[in-house]
Amino acid sequence: MLKAENVSRKYFRNRIGANCFEAVHPASLELESGTLTLLQGRSGSGKTTLLHMLAGLLNPTDGKVLLEQQDLYSLPDPELSRLRNEKISVIPQGRSAVDSLTVMENILLPARLYGKKQDEEVVEQWLDILGIADLKDVMPSELSGGELRRMAIARSLHQNAEVILADEPTGDLDNENTEKVLELLRQAAGRGCAVLVVSHEECAAEYADRILRMDAGTLLSP
Repeated sequence: MLKAENVSRKYFRNRIGANCFEAVHPASLELESGTLTLLQGRSGSGKTTLLHMLAGLLNPTDGKVLLEQQDLYSLPDPELSRLRNEKISVIPQGRSAVDSLTVMENILLPARLYGKKQDEEVVEQWLDILGIADLKDVMPSELSGGELRRMAIARSLHQNAEVILADEPTGDLDNENTEKVLELLRQAAGRGCAVLVVSHEECAAEYADRILRMDAGTLLSP
């Protein structure tokens, strides 16, 4: 469903000596419907950069990213934004909340942007599963790191996209919530989603259909 063809990312620097840093060396990858792929590797190995290219958030220096044969980076920005909203859901590693919106409003934001149905009852079900149902009317500034992460996960799952790209989705969570989130992502793959999880968690391997590794910007063969 989502396919990267020889994508790479270089950063050019105006300085004496080496003026090019290749964060991701040419890499090819297919994420299939109904499959959970785990991507592991040391910090700084290029995992997040690769995920951002797959998500349509970071233009590759070379190569293509295809979603159902559509080259993401050939699209004008408005079309790419709509496609991401409809088909690609990202759980970012960093903070992604809009501070002026409540938890419920943050989760419903992707639907509101394009006039989609806003089903608060379904959102409440996700919040309940993730153990933050009582926080739906709370502002992000009042949440802990783990609560913010679970809000982002609820938003991603509620988006009901065909592709889920999760960057360290359990980084701020305890063991119980880590297992819960990994199980929810496993269930999403079972419903037909193509799921990519970037994680250092050892237990994540138990939920994966396949495991890939990156080392110094190189995607290694399984």
